[in-house]
Amino acid sequence: MRWALVKVCLAVTAMVVLAFAVPLAMVVREMASDRAFSNAERQAATMGPTLTVTTDPAQLRRAVESTEMGAAGRMAVHVPAIGGAAAVDIGEGRAGAHAVAETRSLGRATTAGVPGGGSALLQPIALGSGDIAVIEIYVPEAEVSNGVTTAWLILGGVGLALVIGSVAVADRLGARLVRPAERLADAAHQLGEGRLGARVPEDGPKELRSAAVAFNSMADQVVELLANERELAADLSHRLRTPLTVLRLNAASLGDGPAAEHTRAAVEQLEREVDTIIRTAREQRPPASTATAGCDASEVIRDRMAFWSALAEDEGREVRLAGVDRTVRIPVARPELAAALDAMLGNVFRHTPEATPFAVDVHDAGDAVIVLVSDGGPGIADPDAALRRGNDGARDGSTGLGLDIVRRVAESTGGDVRIGRSVLGGTEVRVWIALDDRARTGERGARSRRARRKRRGA
Repeated sequence: MRWALVKVCLAVTAMVVLAFAVPLAMVVREMASDRAFSNAERQAATMGPTLTVTTDPAQLRRAVESTEMGAAGRMAVHVPAIGGAAAVDIGEGRAGAHAVAETRSLGRATTAGVPGGGSALLQPIALGSGDIAVIEIYVPEAEVSNGVTTAWLILGGVGLALVIGSVAVADRLGARLVRPAERLADAAHQLGEGRLGARVPEDGPKELRSAAVAFNSMADQVVELLANERELAADLSHRLRTPLTVLRLNAASLGDGPAAEHTRAAVEQLEREVDTIIRTAREQRPPASTATAGCDASEVIRDRMAFWSALAEDEGREVRLAGVDRTVRIPVARPELAAALDAMLGNVFRHTPEATPFAVDVHDAGDAVIVLVSDGGPGIADPDAALRRGNDGARDGSTGLGLDIVRRVAESTGGDVRIGRSVLGGTEVRVWIALDDRARTGERGARSRRARRKRRGA
């Protein structure tokens, strides 16, 4: 905006300067020419009285030499033949006989070009005999343009000063307009990065002050909404303590056995997750990321499969596990990977009939780790809809957040999630986890995340 304002002001000022300077320069030149020829007419007029008195060549020569122009060799007198006497030409004539004869016939002053440059003023003078003599005054080109160059330089300097001054004023005005806009944009970036204390000074032009007031009001509302959301999350999580206490007591009464142990472990994990949610909401800040520490994907998958294997055995499901016999380090925290695996395996048990087989495979692709969870169920008709966050009401018993958790875990490393048809005939969820020692994969993942968000938004 600042540079655009400067360019507009520069263009307008330049056009105004040209509109006035060019005609004024032409006027200056015409004035210099008129001044030179007016001076020549005055010099010619000084010979008028002499010609009316005498046409004697000797007297005329002395009269010519006594004038300023005659002494400089710039005056000539052309007397026609009178009473049988020969015509007399005194001084150096430059205009030529034709121009002199034309002036004598017209009876008024004329100008004629001179070979080699300059002009000649031809002034007719009536003699006592009724004939007409012609006085010729030579006007050099330097005298016609005397002072014109200096005047043009002054005009050019004034015009340049006006242009520079207008650009400086426009730049100051542009800075006054742009600075509040830049502060507004910077505050918007800060707010987008999570710095909720970003505010904008309410100054500048009226429109920008209104925008600053609106932005500050919006930021205050965002802070208030987030605070209310945190309180709501903490309250809802706290309400879960009562049914969790009942579950823990019931689990304690189950006695011994693998199923009872798994149930008690699940209740304890659920209590820990609820406590984490409450603490995070009360602290009013996101939990510290532990993705840089990473975890062993094979160990986490074996642990979670041990948990789900009891339920799979009760429902008669055949389970296949592959690729977890060696250590596979990934830049994902253990709780996050466990939550993602529980979400995918929970979907298998929730959305496929009993006795449906499923499999979990881990592949190390060098720059990424691929986790495949596949089943032999009916499959997913709309994979894109399954990856959207939230439940649109068409999926009973589902909040629509399970696969979104998986997606966020993958995208935090620069990877992604894809849903397709598995070799077992049902659904295959492919989780692509990029390794953090490949910056290019992170960049590719960021591009893929932006593209997916745009598609989901559309």
